[in-house]
Amino acid sequence: MWYLYGFAMLAGLANAIQPGPNSTLAKASSQPFFAGLVVVVVSGAALLVTGLVSGCLSVPSYEQATQIPWWAWCGGILGTVLTLSQLFIAPKLGAAPCLGTLVTVGVLASIVLDHYGWVGFEVHHATIGRVLGGVLMVAGVALVALF
Repeated sequence: MWYLYGFAMLAGLANAIQPGPNSTLAKASSQPFFAGLVVVVVSGAALLVTGLVSGCLSVPSYEQATQIPWWAWCGGILGTVLTLSQLFIAPKLGAAPCLGTLVTVGVLASIVLDHYGWVGFEVHHATIGRVLGGVLMVAGVALVALF
């Protein structure tokens, strides 16, 4: 199970670095939406190659696809919001305040999602420790943004 934390740490590092190249591409090309499309195409190509090389890529059958909840198909739209924030907001706020806000709001929202078991998550109750951790993250982001 420890390797999952390692992969999450790698993803967190990628999340911190990604706005830099994405916003640089947007600025250098003078086309933020072009940069966003490049991000999506390169991500899709990377997923395709990784899926093919690992042998883990398959398409669900029609029957399987019809059993998937409608909201499960919306992740790409949410990814677009993330990409647009990297292109438009990160360059203005800076990497630390932007990512700190993104991660903190994500954790606060995740506490609620876990507590109620919404959008496919297992129930993990919002204990006082989890809520306090979220509050401390808000304080931490405030310090990063102010200084």
